[in-house]
Amino acid sequence: MHTYKKHNIDWVLVGALIPILGAGLITLHSFSEGGSAMYRQLIWVIIASGVFVLFSHLDFRFLKSSRILLWLFAFGNVLLLALFVFSTAVKGSTRWLDFGLFSLQPVDLMKIILILILAKYFSRRHIEIKHVKHILISGAYVAIPFLLVFLQPDFGSALVLLGIWFGLVFVSGISRKHLLALVSLGIIAFLGLWLFVFEPYQKARVMSFVQPLQDIQGSGYNAYQSVIAVGSGQIFGKGIGYGTQSRLNFLPEYQTDFIFAAFSEEWGFVGASILLILYAIIIWRIIRSALYSENNFAAFFAIGVALYLMMHIIVNVGMNIGVMPITGLPLPFMSRGGSHLIVEAMALGMVMSFRRFNRSIHKDDLHNEFLGV
Repeated sequence: MHTYKKHNIDWVLVGALIPILGAGLITLHSFSEGGSAMYRQLIWVIIASGVFVLFSHLDFRFLKSSRILLWLFAFGNVLLLALFVFSTAVKGSTRWLDFGLFSLQPVDLMKIILILILAKYFSRRHIEIKHVKHILISGAYVAIPFLLVFLQPDFGSALVLLGIWFGLVFVSGISRKHLLALVSLGIIAFLGLWLFVFEPYQKARVMSFVQPLQDIQGSGYNAYQSVIAVGSGQIFGKGIGYGTQSRLNFLPEYQTDFIFAAFSEEWGFVGASILLILYAIIIWRIIRSALYSENNFAAFFAIGVALYLMMHIIVNVGMNIGVMPITGLPLPFMSRGGSHLIVEAMALGMVMSFRRFNRSIHKDDLHNEFLGV
């Protein structure tokens, strides 16, 4: 009898996470005067570590309650609405609520809330999940925050919310015919808008978003400098503190959006490859936790967290190497800032919590439950 025994913490995941956090701190120290940005980020890392440990020891099975999740969902949307009233636009976007000592980006919290509410919805309907109505109802849950985030405008986070929903829909067992029909309708709707509704300047914005390197003197400047920084690192990098693109301020936002380019310039292809392998280990351990979860709710939540992190990693690295649009999404556990780091720690802590309170379960029984048979 092969059983999956409960453990408090996944130390393989933690072992992969620590060097990523360290890489972020070292990169920030390299390009900030006196290492000030690194010391501020170190404080957030310590706080996030405490949040991770705390959340991993709390029993979150109470979140299976639909009433609690609906209140959380309403709270998250209220925070998003508050941005339009209390937030000051920065670079044309209203993303932050300023509380004096710290700032909060509500969409980060909303991503976890959406994962929870979708995990609850799909876990209770895995038997009749092939009905098209479940695509529509679950789509309604994502439509509200998606619209509020899209109007900020924060296109990157809006796409992450949509990606979380689409990924969970895909693994939940919903009919592929219905899913294909929905995707087709979305494509047709976009083509209709492109041909008959969008003005020329709106089309130009979309093309600049999709292909930022087309205008390297304008909207594509950031992407162009990022590609140069990544390429200049070559195989083994220039060495810590010798990244000229960042140090000479050719590379903008090197502490946040383009920290992967700053890191790659100093550590080269080898260092960037090791970093991506460490991220892959974290995703693998989260998916492994999903496969060995005691119930569908915990499994769907873990898969949602894996999707959330994967999308941030893929989009951020993609825009750093010039193959994805510039969206402003941070690189998990590395980019400067406390808001996203705390939420990422919360998400991992909750995955560990479900793992901690797992009961020993026969492998075949667990896979049957996860597949809904």
